[in-house]
Amino acid sequence: MFFPVNYLNQVTIVKVGKKGAVYIPKKVIKSLGISEGDRVIMRINGRRLILEFIPDPLALALKVKKWSKTTVEEFERESEREQDELYGS
Repeated sequence: MFFPVNYLNQVTIVKVGKKGAVYIPKKVIKSLGISEGDRVIMRINGRRLILEFIPDPLALALKVKKWSKTTVEEFERESEREQDELYGS
């Protein structure tokens, strides 16, 4: 069974493999920034399967432009202060 995949105004056809596996073409993976291990929300809408990729927060944080500088020690002090405010000590 073949299903067309529409991405960036282009369509390609992929084949359903063993055990229902659908392999995403490399150019789609690259254009959407999908990485191995990314989580996916799967929705069924009529006869459509919609995949929404959820980026890993740590990977996303490492990719974006840094707008602040802090040391591990500063981070730890701030974390402890926040915990004290929330939970008391």
